[in-house]
Amino acid sequence: MNLSLLEAFRRFGAKPSNRLGSLSAMAVDGAMVLNCRLAHFSHPTRGVLRYETSLSAAQAGTGVVKALSEHLTRAREGDLPVRMVVTSPVQEKSGKAGGYYVRSDLIGKVIEFDGDRFAVDFTRPQVVAPESTARRRK
Repeated sequence: MNLSLLEAFRRFGAKPSNRLGSLSAMAVDGAMVLNCRLAHFSHPTRGVLRYETSLSAAQAGTGVVKALSEHLTRAREGDLPVRMVVTSPVQEKSGKAGGYYVRSDLIGKVIEFDGDRFAVDFTRPQVVAPESTARRRK
């Protein structure tokens, strides 16, 4: 689903500071919302989708990069969940406009941030099956 950046962030209860180019925001529930580009994803192990890049590679204004650094620090130090917004690029062959979509089925965790390079591992939350309360008939 192609959304605007503002709509995508709102899906997680966050408001980006720059409606056209924010890389991150903090949601009302305390989660960090991260704007991800497809080129920076990998699958290091089964069930893990890793997003890895650096602040120095960001093609954004200084204020946007500074906010991302602050959000990554808060998420790492506070062990906060990270929610994913994905930037969909413009498709050159078809001329179809890019947009944004959300991956609400995945929750991330900042596993590395050295002030420039960072990595976030996204996984599906484990569903705990409710205990059976059915009784056997005698």
